[in-house]
Amino acid sequence: MNIMKNLNQTIGEYVAQDYRAATVFGSFKIDFCCKGNRTIEEACEGKNINPAEVREALAAVLNEKSDGDIDFKSWPMDLLADYIEKKHHRYVEARIPILLQYLNKLCKVHGDAHPELFDIYRLFSASAGDLTAHMKKEELILFPYVRKMVKYHQEVKSMDVPHFSTVKNPIQMMMSEHEAEGDRFEKIAQLTNGYTPPADACNTYKVTFALLDEFEKDLHRHIHLENNILFPNAVKAECTVEAIGV
Repeated sequence: MNIMKNLNQTIGEYVAQDYRAATVFGSFKIDFCCKGNRTIEEACEGKNINPAEVREALAAVLNEKSDGDIDFKSWPMDLLADYIEKKHHRYVEARIPILLQYLNKLCKVHGDAHPELFDIYRLFSASAGDLTAHMKKEELILFPYVRKMVKYHQEVKSMDVPHFSTVKNPIQMMMSEHEAEGDRFEKIAQLTNGYTPPADACNTYKVTFALLDEFEKDLHRHIHLENNILFPNAVKAECTVEAIGV
């Protein structure tokens, strides 16, 4: 999408074409819902916001390429751990406050007519807290050990036995927590009718459900990279270290 040339396109039209645009407008505190009939220039007037900066941010988000064709199985473990942190952990950290804000607003405005929104908010709030703690455990405990194993195999140096005895222990915990998140989002998907907004949904309602759908899909890719690639490789690598007698 050529953001720079669509000068007459309204904010609401950007969001309708790609729900990810809503996160950009939200970061600039531009109302895409009730005042979505304005152009970017009109929305920036009197707000001390440079329209060019908004367009650049939109371009960065809307032109982001998919990682579907990447052969992650060929990556070394430390590179994959770095990728998971920078791609998926940062995504979760960025999306959580946005979704909590939108869900809270939906509960206040539409909760009487759609009481299931309160359950969705409760489930996502619990997920936000648990995922935040989960990612920190990976970043501070599991991933550093994975990087140490890579360094060991590169330099053939001694390696201390970790306080968790074997990498299988934190991996088992991480996989159990992955399963819990999968179950939680299955419930959210059921409550949202497969992330399908109701007939009376406003733009914020539609964007929120689209973002929840995106969040779940990203979570599935995130979990796949860990459960099916990184974790099995880590177990194999540790077995090699043990076989050498370290």
